[in-house]
Amino acid sequence: GAMYVIQEAEAPCINISDTNSNHELEKLLDRIKYVARSCKEILDKYHVYEDGLYYLISPRGVLYQTFCDMTTAGGGWTLVASVHENNMYGKCTVGDRWSSEQGSNANRPDGEGTWANRVTFGTADAATSDDYKNPGYFEIAAQDVSVWHVPNNMALENWSTASILRYHTENHFLTLHGGNLLNLFKKFPVSFGIGTCIPDNGPAIPIVYDTGNLDSTKILYGPNSRGIFEPGFITFRVFNYEKAAMAICSGVKPTGCHTEHFCIGGGGHFPEGVPKQCGDFTSFDWDGYGTNTGWSASKEITETAVCLSRWQ
Repeated sequence: GAMYVIQEAEAPCINISDTNSNHELEKLLDRIKYVARSCKEILDKYHVYEDGLYYLISPRGVLYQTFCDMTTAGGGWTLVASVHENNMYGKCTVGDRWSSEQGSNANRPDGEGTWANRVTFGTADAATSDDYKNPGYFEIAAQDVSVWHVPNNMALENWSTASILRYHTENHFLTLHGGNLLNLFKKFPVSFGIGTCIPDNGPAIPIVYDTGNLDSTKILYGPNSRGIFEPGFITFRVFNYEKAAMAICSGVKPTGCHTEHFCIGGGGHFPEGVPKQCGDFTSFDWDGYGTNTGWSASKEITETAVCLSRWQ
């Protein structure tokens, strides 16, 4: 694509004698005074312990805003992405950035390829109402992940208390897979047809619960699904019977192959019942939206954004 660069003819002026301008400038300066590479660096260097939005700077000099969890398991967790199903009835249509925005198509086995590319989108403060991915996803060297399931459109200040499920890993597994999610998914591509269930599934990592437990995790998914997974894990890059790929099974490790009903994200093609299984939340609604019967997940988990954070 072409790149267009323009030069502003005349720089805008800020009237520093204006009270409102000064107030807004002070607010901006207050937000950026802790600029660092990660939330862990802000915590360690500046001894800041309050959850909220902070500015980070990438190794390439990109300044961006994200949410820092300064309390869970010692704090210093950086929000790098969120997966949000904007429309369960739109199967791999616009808005399904983590699977495919152009329909289920065997000729596009990677879909949008978002799990293993450097595209960024969305904003941190809107991460529960839209998909989000920032440079920290591929530029922060990290050891562990934290996952929050936050109800859609929840105000940022209520994310922690409103979450229906919160957990983190503690075994530093990311150090074995390139130190970030980009490298993990390059190692385990989320692509249709390149592997089979269960032998080619990616790593299943034990989790420590911050909100929820084994039993509460189970009932978030449909009765049929509960017999083919083990709660207490986060699993990366799994396949179903038809060799469709999904990126993350949140809170569970598959023991069977109908993974489309409890795992999220995905490659660009889901052969069974096209296009019924496509989308960022894949086939959570197979037996009805939010019914929590048969293969359908509960409305509670269907209407949450999955927020992914990393610990340096």
